[in-house]
Amino acid sequence: MKARVLIRLKRGILDVQGSAVKRALENLGYTDLKDLRVGKVVEIEVEAPDSRAATARVEEMCQKLLANPITEDFTIECPLP
Repeated sequence: MKARVLIRLKRGILDVQGSAVKRALENLGYTDLKDLRVGKVVEIEVEAPDSRAATARVEEMCQKLLANPITEDFTIECPLP
C-alpha cells in the first residue's frame, strides 16, 4: 500500500530555506508572495492488510526517523492510488 508523508517545520521555527526561496522569487518579480515554506515529501510503499495498518506503520516510521518531533510536523496521506 502506498502512502505519502508531508513533513514541514512547525510554525514558529525559522524556515531558512523557505526565506531564501521567497527572496529569490521576489527578485524574479514575484512580489505578491505572502509566505513560503519548504518541506519534504516522502513516498513509501508498505505491505499492510489495510490503510489503517499502513498508516500506523508509516506514523511509527515518522516518529522514529523520518521527522524530528521537536522541529517538524507531519501528515500522512494513505492510501494513494
